Amino acid sequence: MTFIDAHQHYWTLGLGHNNWPGPDLAPIYRDFGPEDLKPNLAASGISRTVLVQAAPNVKETEFLLSLAEREESVAAVVGWVNILATDAVSEISRLKANPKLKGIRPMLQSILETAWILQPQAIATLQALPGLDMRFDALIQPRHLPVIAALADQVPDLAIVVDHGAKPFIATGKLEPWQSDMAALAHRPNVHVKLSGLVTEAGSGWSVERLKPYAAHILDVFGTDRVMFGSDWPVVLLDADYGAWFAAAQELTAHLTPSERENVFSRTAARFYGISG
Repeated sequence: MTFIDAHQHYWTLGLGHNNWPGPDLAPIYRDFGPEDLKPNLAASGISRTVLVQAAPNVKETEFLLSLAEREESVAAVVGWVNILATDAVSEISRLKANPKLKGIRPMLQSILETAWILQPQAIATLQALPGLDMRFDALIQPRHLPVIAALADQVPDLAIVVDHGAKPFIATGKLEPWQSDMAALAHRPNVHVKLSGLVTEAGSGWSVERLKPYAAHILDVFGTDRVMFGSDWPVVLLDADYGAWFAAAQELTAHLTPSERENVFSRTAARFYGISG
């Protein structure tokens, strides 16, 4: 099986376009680039990745696209544009000159207004994405799940993927209303989910057993053809190393058939992001 990591980051501090992470996040407060990730990919048998933005500005997107041009392992880039701007569609079209740009991600988790994404100008921009062969990464918290369901209904042709399982409250063991809202969202066939970020939501005391109810629910309600593995490296380093999370993901999917596991670790991401080869 050829593995795909459907969610990872690179950043270089001091370039002026990325002020996160800060010194308070000591384990990841440094530059991270392809040479740092390569040993982890090799150890886990992963050959392709999806590189995702970590700062809400176009300079970040341009930086990632320049990295992707030089780095063969990067199969797709998820960038950022101001989707409320009147020229948002033309800006996406400009950035699409680089064929590795496959999606955009507004950082909804950081926006106070939960229903921000449903305002008319945002919807108008998102309605243009399918025609540009672009996808939508939803960086959300549990409060946003009904909003993403409404978005999926309004723009049914838009391919949506929920990052990090919508960041359930694993540290406190809370399942509801996340559990019910995820089940409702799964009725929208254009919505997918990343099996990523769960370790960070569980915190330093994480274990496979603590993650199981959340991972099992994601797999149960969405099915493996709409679930994709992501490392969320280097953010994952706050609580685990790459290999530990990859091994945990393998254990969390051990009950699946070989074909279902291939969906989670390769085929779903390839199909969703249009990754060939």
